[in-house]
Amino acid sequence: MLIEKTDLIQKIAICGGLKTETLRFVLQQSQEIERVSGEFFFREGDAGDCLYVLKSGTALVQRSWQGREIVLARIRPGDCFGEMSLIDLQRRFAAVTAETDCTAIRVPYSAICKLVQFDMEQYTMVMMNLGREVSRRLRVAGNRLFHYQQEFGHQWFDEELTGDV
Repeated sequence: MLIEKTDLIQKIAICGGLKTETLRFVLQQSQEIERVSGEFFFREGDAGDCLYVLKSGTALVQRSWQGREIVLARIRPGDCFGEMSLIDLQRRFAAVTAETDCTAIRVPYSAICKLVQFDMEQYTMVMMNLGREVSRRLRVAGNRLFHYQQEFGHQWFDEELTGDV
């Protein structure tokens, strides 16, 4: 079972360049979980103490707005989610709900922290990969916002961005 999980997790972007022994080290501290259709992996505003890798099924990333759930993305097998809170140490930005029955690997933040003592170079690689994944998703969101503004002529700035854009 650990070998099967290692093969799956090795294919995701956040694990690019990681050694098999590093993946096994992290997976030994991880657990496989199941969610039935409609069940939450986590809710918007929850504390973020782990990330997930979806093994099977599909899940939806959603935010609440004016009493409605707005779907931001669909998660498919091999995708990871929940990583943003591990980088910025903030509460969950959105909810993730199982769209169909799902199986996922739950990777606790503590496993990533223990990686520092196990192999600092591999820990650095994980954090760089997490940063790249969040940056990739930010570019997608930025492109969507850009196209929305072009189509509807709306511009708004509720919060100031800091740093390089």
